[in-house]
Amino acid sequence: MSVTLPLSTREDEPFIDARISAGNGDTLAIEMEEGTSTWTSSGGNSRKKNSRLKCFGVDLSPDNVAVAMVYFVQGVLGLAKLAVSFYLKDDLHLDPAETAVITGFSALPWLVKPLYGFISDSIPLFGYRRRSYLVLSGLLGALSWILMATFVDGKYGAAFCILLSSFSVAFSDVVVDSMVVERARGESQSVSGSLQSLCWGSSAFGGIVSSYFSGSLVDAYGVRFVFGVTALLPLITSAVAVLVKEQRVLGPARVSNVLFVNSSFLESSKENIIQLWIAFRQPHVFLPTVFIFLWQATPHSDSAMFFFTTNKLGFTPEFLGRVKLVTSVASLVGVGLYNGFLKYVPLRKIFLATTIAGSVLGMTQVFLVTGLNRQFGMSDEWFAIGDSLILTVLSQASFMPVLVLAAKLCPEGMEATLFATLMSISNGGSVLGGLIGAGMTKVFGVTRYKFDNLAALIILCNLTSLLPLPLLCLLPRDDSDTATKVKM
Repeated sequence: MSVTLPLSTREDEPFIDARISAGNGDTLAIEMEEGTSTWTSSGGNSRKKNSRLKCFGVDLSPDNVAVAMVYFVQGVLGLAKLAVSFYLKDDLHLDPAETAVITGFSALPWLVKPLYGFISDSIPLFGYRRRSYLVLSGLLGALSWILMATFVDGKYGAAFCILLSSFSVAFSDVVVDSMVVERARGESQSVSGSLQSLCWGSSAFGGIVSSYFSGSLVDAYGVRFVFGVTALLPLITSAVAVLVKEQRVLGPARVSNVLFVNSSFLESSKENIIQLWIAFRQPHVFLPTVFIFLWQATPHSDSAMFFFTTNKLGFTPEFLGRVKLVTSVASLVGVGLYNGFLKYVPLRKIFLATTIAGSVLGMTQVFLVTGLNRQFGMSDEWFAIGDSLILTVLSQASFMPVLVLAAKLCPEGMEATLFATLMSISNGGSVLGGLIGAGMTKVFGVTRYKFDNLAALIILCNLTSLLPLPLLCLLPRDDSDTATKVKM
C-alpha cells in the first residue's frame, strides 16, 4: 500500500489549505473591496481592516466559508463509502478485481477537470460562472444517490450512479479550486500550504462527522437507507453557492442562449487550449507534472485488503466505521502536521521522507494477513486500527505538498485551467495505479475467499512506491518563504 492519498476521497481524490503567518511576525488579512476578496500581507505592526474568525490562519470570509463547506461535503460524502463497498461485495457479488475496476471507472470525471474549467469560464449559467455551477453540481449529486437508493440493482447501474456522483463532486471541486488558486498565486510555500490546509482540514472534518455512522447505519438499516441519507448531503453545496461573491456576467445568461454563443465559446476554448499548451510546455511546469503522475501511479491493494478483512477476519460494517472514524481523525492530524511543521520543509525532502516511511510502514499489513500480530499478543482489530491511523497520517501529510506544488506552478491568468489540468494528471496517475493494482490482484489469484498470495501482493505494491524517487530532481528547488506576493 503506497502512501498516495486515495481519490475520493477524493479520488483524488481527494478530496485544501488555509493561510497562516507568512514569515517572522507577518500577518495576513482579507480585505473586501468592491465585492471581491483580496488578500493582503503586512508586517508585524500591521492590522486587519476587517476582523474575522480564522481557521488554519485563514480569515473566514463568505467566499472562504463556501470553499470550506464544499470540501466539507466531499468529506461527509464518505458516509456512503462503506455502503458502496458492501453493496458491490455482498449484493452484487463482485470480486476484488471487479470492485477495483469500478472504483477506478468512477474516478474518470476527475481526469477531465480542465473541461469543466473551460465550461465554467466560457459559459456563464444564469449569469454566473461560480454560483450556478455549484447549485447544479449539488443537484446532480443528490440525484445520483437517490437512484442508488431506489432503482439501481446491477453493476452497470451502480457504476453509472457512482460515476454521476463523482462528476458532481469533481465539477464543484474545479469551481472552488479556482477560488483557492487565485488566492495562492504568488504566495510563499507556507501561505499556499495554509490555504490547502483549510480545504483539506474541512474535508477531514467532514469525514470525522460521517465516519462512525457510515458503518453503524449499514448494520442497522442497510445500504439503501444510507444511500438515501447521503442524497441530502450534496444539497449543502447548492445552498452555500449564495455565499460566493461574484459579479453577474453581462450577456447570455441562460442555458437556452448557449446555442447563440457557440462561436465565441469555441474561440475562447481554442485560445485557452493554446495558452494551456504554452504554459505546460515550460520545463518548470512539465517536469514536476511528470513526477506527480508517476508518484501517484504506483499500484495499491486496497480492494483486496477490504475483502480480506471482511470475508476472512470477519470485520463488521460497524467496526469498519470505527476504523474510518480513526482514519478521519488521522487525516485531520496529517493536515495539522503539515500545516504546523512541514510547510516550511523543502518539497523534495517531504516527498523523500514520506515515501520511504510509507513504503516501510505499509509492509506492516503483511502482519495482519499472516497473523503475526496475534503472535505478539495484538488482536486483529487493534492492529488494524493502529496501522490505519499511522498510514493515514503519513498519507495525508505526503499528499499536501502535491496540492501546494500544483498551485505554485500556475501562472497568472489561467489559474483554474492549469491547476485543474495538473490535478487531472495527478488523478490520472492514481486511477492508473488502481487499475494496475486490480490487474496484479487478478494475476496473484486473490479472489473473494482466496488470499494465499495477498502478502506477496502487498509487499510488491509497497516496493513499487519507491520507484519514482530517482525523479525527485524534476521538482523545482524550493524558494525562500519570503516570496513576493502578487496582488490580485
